[in-house]
Amino acid sequence: MGGVLRAERVWVETFTGLRVDQFDRLLRAVRERGGEGCGWGRLWRLPLAERVLLVAVYYRTNLTMRQLAPLFGISPATVCRVIQRLGPLLAIEPTRAGSGAAERLWIVDGTLVPVRDRTVGASSRNYRFSANVQVIVDAETRLVVAAARPVPGNTADARAWRDSGLAAHCEGVTVLGDEAYINTGLIVPHRKRPGRPLLKGEEEDNAQHRKVRARVEHTFSRMKNYKILRDCRQRGDGLHHAVQAVARMHNLALAA
Repeated sequence: MGGVLRAERVWVETFTGLRVDQFDRLLRAVRERGGEGCGWGRLWRLPLAERVLLVAVYYRTNLTMRQLAPLFGISPATVCRVIQRLGPLLAIEPTRAGSGAAERLWIVDGTLVPVRDRTVGASSRNYRFSANVQVIVDAETRLVVAAARPVPGNTADARAWRDSGLAAHCEGVTVLGDEAYINTGLIVPHRKRPGRPLLKGEEEDNAQHRKVRARVEHTFSRMKNYKILRDCRQRGDGLHHAVQAVARMHNLALAA
């Protein structure tokens, strides 16, 4: 049985959130990372472009394997193998501060992603079984700089940040965080003390801090247009690969 979806403009732009030229850049990156395979063994039923399309559609729509299979004319087992093989190859490449680091402004925050795997998530403040994912966003471009490996959703943001290893990407860069990141070395809002209201200058600083830090919330909102981040059924490293891939597709969609 032939499938319905093909790597053509109408299907790519409808189901992935990417323009054709952006999808081609994603496809090129997957090919450079060895997406075509090792050159021996049984050939894939679908060409590489349609396999990458399948993974992007899966992350975008969160359809089940049984639902995706007839759309591409393959079996659910093959859908699973394609996602497991290519999902990690879509991952974002973390940005290093590099030159001009002192002029950059990044924002860090954690977002809760509902998961089914009890070894990855925990009962969280969103009243669901979730994982905490720390993400760094460039305040100017709103591009995702890096995303950490998920931790249980009941982990405090400050601890998740310290354990994430993301600080290594931020050397020399000014990084903003909310009040949950106190004593982490990040720029956080002024705190009210018992019996001592904030000074006028401190209130103005906090207002400006909130205005800038809201950009990371806007980024989370756009990333969660990929519905895999609203209810992840993947187990093990599946959520980690999904977050990294969604971050890359978000950056591609936001780029000119």
